[in-house]
Amino acid sequence: MAAEMALVKPISKFNNVTPKFLIPRSFTKPRFTSVRMSATTSSSSSSKKGSKKNINETLLTPRFYTTDFDEMETLFNTEINKQLNQDEFVALLQEFKTDYNQTHFVRNKEFKEAADKMEGPLRQIFVEFLERSCTAEFSGFLLYKELGRRLKVQTFLLSLCAKHFFNDESFSVIAKQDEARHAGFLNKGLSDFNLALDLGFLTKARKYTFFKPKFIFYATYLSEKIGYWRYITIYRHLKENPEYQCYPIFKYFENWCQDENRHGDFFSALMKAQPQFLNDWKAKLWSRFFCLSVYVTMYLNDCQRTAFYEGIGLNTKEFDMHVIIETNRTTARIFPAVLDVENPEFKRKLDRMVVINDKLQAVGQSDDIPLVKNLKRIPLVAALASEILAAYLMPPIESGSVDLADFEPGLVY
Repeated sequence: MAAEMALVKPISKFNNVTPKFLIPRSFTKPRFTSVRMSATTSSSSSSKKGSKKNINETLLTPRFYTTDFDEMETLFNTEINKQLNQDEFVALLQEFKTDYNQTHFVRNKEFKEAADKMEGPLRQIFVEFLERSCTAEFSGFLLYKELGRRLKVQTFLLSLCAKHFFNDESFSVIAKQDEARHAGFLNKGLSDFNLALDLGFLTKARKYTFFKPKFIFYATYLSEKIGYWRYITIYRHLKENPEYQCYPIFKYFENWCQDENRHGDFFSALMKAQPQFLNDWKAKLWSRFFCLSVYVTMYLNDCQRTAFYEGIGLNTKEFDMHVIIETNRTTARIFPAVLDVENPEFKRKLDRMVVINDKLQAVGQSDDIPLVKNLKRIPLVAALASEILAAYLMPPIESGSVDLADFEPGLVY
């Protein structure tokens, strides 16, 4: 089991990197820019003058998801599934109603002051961090909103839980619940840099990726739990090393991460209520696939943005491995099989993927004609696919703390 394996380095060891960027003196305020992110490109301001640049959407870009709501209705309709166990949904709904973070996301003057002190590469990479984070949170908001809107009376508990993730009012005001609140808070942070994502435009123009409900469950559970470990790790690191606290949003991460944790528990309850998603050989294969997809995506993304993590005093790869290992241990409580991420060979494979991905990026940014670029990409894509497949085929760890012998969800302690 993952819990029995070697422990990851303690968080205090993450700050062994000297940041490349220091926070300089304040500067003349730039004009305000509204950013629209299209289905194929994103526009962002990377300088104090509010100039725009196009960012190509890749496989690593945050995406918007939709699902088969009729199938979701069939799965959780109490008239169809009269034996559906909803006890955990009742408990979760009570937690959502409590709304522990109702008064947590309150800004102060520190935000604008900190933003005004940032310039150069750190400012550019931090704006990108806010844009990507806001887009990811807003994606979750839209998915949960549709769940709450499309599910019918017979799935009232599931529908109520989903509705608690979003606010019915316009996104121009501060959203009240979780994902919408997070996205609104991040977008308000962008205003400190004289930017704002046009979320209404984003809703209409962005491409949506279709996933069947069970794949939504696997992927969203992982994204929420990995979000928890990212936020709490950054929070603890900066609490121990306040000299790297370059922007006050990180001070909110302790409570913020608990929202992510509760969302993960919600999707855990969905899977336990449908044990067929957890109790056969196909579930084991899909569990490993989604674990690998989420871990590789995060690792490759973050290794493209080491300047951000170094700017807050973190070693990017050590931070990512800590997050992957802790997420994997958490996931092992519900998924029937997980990856052996604490095997040193797993990290070596990730590092080789980073090297290949860097070469792919270099090809894309070269001045070669499209045909030459595509020819150069072929061996690199093959090499990357080979590493991913090899990581997937590593002997997995049999896991899962849900007793499904009688097809009744229940925890085994």
